[in-house]
Amino acid sequence: MDKQSEALIKVWQKRNIQGSFCENKLKAAEKILELIPLSAEIGFSGSVTLDQLEVIKKLETRGNKIFNPYKPGISREESLALRKQGSSADFYLASANALSAKGELVFFSGYGNRTAGIAYAKNVLIVCGINKIAADLEAALKRAREYATPLNCKRLNWSSACLGDGVCHEEKCLFPEYKRMCCQVLIIEAEVVPDRLKVILVGESLGF
Repeated sequence: MDKQSEALIKVWQKRNIQGSFCENKLKAAEKILELIPLSAEIGFSGSVTLDQLEVIKKLETRGNKIFNPYKPGISREESLALRKQGSSADFYLASANALSAKGELVFFSGYGNRTAGIAYAKNVLIVCGINKIAADLEAALKRAREYATPLNCKRLNWSSACLGDGVCHEEKCLFPEYKRMCCQVLIIEAEVVPDRLKVILVGESLGF
């Protein structure tokens, strides 16, 4: 573990956030499977990082009940219902858009299920590559808005103002001209419930 990751995990301890380090995505997926019991129901937000870990597929294969709003062939109403169920599941999985070296976690959301699940699910596991660490909260918000969100808009073909050039145009990215992706911002500074929020920091570049 490098010094920056070690220091960040120590900062999280003071914020009542349980941090751990895995050197690669394979070990991170194994860690998640160890932390989640077979009996648990699981919600999750769309995430390139989780896709790279292939952990949702692994949990489903072994028998966990997954509230998957992205299943092919389901209706919009079914997808929204699954998002709502997932946000209050036994475990909620996600990745942050950015991590502050001072300990804050930054999340952007379009529909709100992501921020709801992270803020209130019984147990939350956040998985992030070390590429998402920013110097402070201001830099973390800048990373989320000006780097991660434009890439996600391109990936999902959202008609946000940043879709064309990959640059954030916050001041004009408004309805009905655009379909804005970063509608909600959640900043986690600390956690009051012991052991509810766990962050797995991975020693690789993962996601956006």
